[in-house]
Amino acid sequence: MTVYIFLFLTSFLAATIIPLSSELTLVSLLNTGDYSSFLLVAISSVGNILGSIFNWLLGFYLLKYVNKKWFPFNQEQINTASKRFSKFGVWSLLFAWFPLIGDPLTLIAGILRINFLLFLILVSVGKISRYFFVYLLVG
Repeated sequence: MTVYIFLFLTSFLAATIIPLSSELTLVSLLNTGDYSSFLLVAISSVGNILGSIFNWLLGFYLLKYVNKKWFPFNQEQINTASKRFSKFGVWSLLFAWFPLIGDPLTLIAGILRINFLLFLILVSVGKISRYFFVYLLVG
């Protein structure tokens, strides 16, 4: 049970500004053969999706604190991400799993008040697909 909690927390935090690799954790656990592959992929996905929801909520509710030291992104990063987001549109959320750009994308989606259900669907498709692909590579 502890392993699943650790994987969940790693996956959640990896979707925020904390530089963690949930994929490496998942691969390591899959390679042991000691745990349910389905549960590992599901827990990774749920944790990472919830981390993205956290970013969306930050963008939606906390933008007024952008100049505070504790806020995860500065104004320049937000402007750059907003331009990219506007260029590629809401479909770019399918790439929220991608390192370096995924976290700002999910924050910008909150800032731009992207419909939460649409956000959730697109982010979930991308993140579940990524972890399933990792599973297939290890398999």
